[in-house]
Amino acid sequence: MRLPSLLVCLALGVGLGHSAFGQDSTQYIDPRIGNVSILLVPTYPTFSRPNQMLRIVPAKTDYIDDQVAGFPLQVGAHRQAGVFPMKIVLGSVTTDSWKSKMPIDHDLEVVRPWHYSTYLIESAVRVSFTPAAKAAIYQIDFPAPTTTARHLLFTGSEQLKVTSAGPNAFTFEDEFSFTNGGVTPTVLSQTVYAYAELKDESGRPIAGTQLDTTQRKAALALPAEAPARVLLCYGISYISIEQAKRNYDLEAGDSSFATLLEQGQAAWAKVTEQIAVEGGTEAQRRSFYTALYRTHERMVDINEHGRYFSGYDRQVHRSDRPFYVDDWVWDTYLATHPLRTILDPQMQSDVLNSYTLMYQQSGWLPTFPQVFGNRMCMNAYHSASLFLDAHRKGITGYDLQVAYAGIKKNLTEGTLLPWRQGHAKVGFDDFFYAQGYFPALHPGEKETEPLVDGFEKRQPVAITLGVAFDAWTLAQLAKDLGKTDDFESFSLVGGFYRNLWHPQERLFMPKDDKGEWIMIDPKTAGGPGYREYYDENNGWTYAWQVQHDIPGLVELLGGAKATEARLDQLFREPLGMPRRLFYVDGANSTGLVGQFAMGNEPSFHIPFLYNYVGAPWKTQKRTRFLLDVWFKDNIFGIPGDEDGGGMSAFVVFTSMGLYPVTPGLPYYTITSPIFTRTTIHLQNGRSFTVVAPGASREKKYIQKARLNGRPLDTPFISHAAIMQGGTLELELGELPDKIWGLGQPPPGYPSP
Repeated sequence: MRLPSLLVCLALGVGLGHSAFGQDSTQYIDPRIGNVSILLVPTYPTFSRPNQMLRIVPAKTDYIDDQVAGFPLQVGAHRQAGVFPMKIVLGSVTTDSWKSKMPIDHDLEVVRPWHYSTYLIESAVRVSFTPAAKAAIYQIDFPAPTTTARHLLFTGSEQLKVTSAGPNAFTFEDEFSFTNGGVTPTVLSQTVYAYAELKDESGRPIAGTQLDTTQRKAALALPAEAPARVLLCYGISYISIEQAKRNYDLEAGDSSFATLLEQGQAAWAKVTEQIAVEGGTEAQRRSFYTALYRTHERMVDINEHGRYFSGYDRQVHRSDRPFYVDDWVWDTYLATHPLRTILDPQMQSDVLNSYTLMYQQSGWLPTFPQVFGNRMCMNAYHSASLFLDAHRKGITGYDLQVAYAGIKKNLTEGTLLPWRQGHAKVGFDDFFYAQGYFPALHPGEKETEPLVDGFEKRQPVAITLGVAFDAWTLAQLAKDLGKTDDFESFSLVGGFYRNLWHPQERLFMPKDDKGEWIMIDPKTAGGPGYREYYDENNGWTYAWQVQHDIPGLVELLGGAKATEARLDQLFREPLGMPRRLFYVDGANSTGLVGQFAMGNEPSFHIPFLYNYVGAPWKTQKRTRFLLDVWFKDNIFGIPGDEDGGGMSAFVVFTSMGLYPVTPGLPYYTITSPIFTRTTIHLQNGRSFTVVAPGASREKKYIQKARLNGRPLDTPFISHAAIMQGGTLELELGELPDKIWGLGQPPPGYPSP
């Protein structure tokens, strides 16, 4: 399954991007990892520069599909269909030409983040692609001799416009959209512009191309004298055709395919070189660096050389700073954003500045910001934690007071109903603050609130826990900013999770609006995705959703030893039904180990909780097992929805032996790394290294630890210690040391 991409790059004259440490880590990136899903959505091979606007994904169902429906000029949002999809047709264009797909041979593909190439097996055409930031080149190699008619076909929406702009130039305009739900659904649309030129491989224009347009279709007929190799060079814009041409001129106008290819690999080499690893297996290095690649797929910078179009006020703004969009905070607040605070604090500053601008432009702090505006999705307002986490890690460059106002408005004026962020509050929201929990319906009881989504339901337990975390975040910011009244009131809301704790079930359970327990089966109740009570995961997963008050959760469970035993039970508890029946409603809960679901974000922090209750060796055992079992370097190598960097950040952190259990507290907890040496080259010019001699599948238990030569007897390390540079030395053994790590926990946590 591994492609000879090295030979391909050499054939194209592209120099390999070796780091200063002699390691070409880009060779380990394989965008096909996870391209076939266990049940739900696979990963997609995204071709782009790191965190840049222009990106494409060939239109296919998944890796197994051997037909491409189209090669888009742009993909506007994660998992969104591409814009201006292109087909290559030989011979006359018929009605079937617009409907047909292009068969490929998987073994003839090149799949690198900066380079996609595939062979259309029936027409003998090779299609290759390489991106810049806001421009790109498609290189199309037709079979020789070129006597057969050759066409490039483009399709789009009813708004599609394709016009001639010169002897070899064309402009494109279309839009894509997303519908936000509610009593009156709203459609958010985004116009996309492209300017394109047809050239030969030497950069000379190919004149004489005929353009034929009908509704939703455009056909470019190449002239008979056009060479066998044709380049479609173009720029993309969300502002205008003129800006698309400027983007093209600045980024690709004078560049060859090989030049962009070399620049693209160099851009990704800069990403991979920031974390240099030694040891581990080749499969582990492939999984690790592919995960690192996916954490840089998005957010994406849509600032187009000094201007950006904002979907939040529908205006064009001038700015010298990046403007980042495309984030799914419910998935990424856990590890993706904390990872960026280490690797690229300047980008995280720009990200948070973008969020504050979106709030100022729209009136709401977004949770799923897209180029077209905020997508109402999932539950809670976890963008709050991004600001507390960065603030406490010393990252500045954004207006924290504005962010604070946005966070507070979301929580006090917006509804807490799932998939309805940006709607004004309703009666349920007042009930939540008055009674301390979100009310649930009894099985079969009819919904009374029109704003509730018919599929997503109320998710009352998930919302109570999620908003408690968000309120704690706001309270902590209030504390840091000297807002005493807010600190006290929102700290109380942060403790609302206790109101749904059922002491006999030892789980968070739903209550009705009269305060009575609804005694459901927490493993199975709630319909598809358990959404009538939880969200995508059952009650056994949500039993641990109190990252902001782990001591409080430990207290509810009966102390450290009881919590340790309950964690053991989680990883061993049977489904209680045949697996085929479980997945009827539990399709989101994949990557199972007992009731633990590796394939969904709310589980990520759970194996690290052993570190808080006096059993760090069990964290080491569990995390190594999870990486080994569920994250493989093949097309099935992701246990659930990867969510554009959300799950990959778990892999990056855990492979290095670190994890941010509580976003908002500037500490990481320690586990067993899979590499013998991991060096993070920080933006401040320093380096932080984790050394674990002999690390292997068998040798994984920490016996001793030293930080900068001094003994470390706690499984926690501060963000400041990492950013100051230094060395964390871990002595590993084949058998667990049940004493190491029982030293002081981070501030705010009592000793186990």
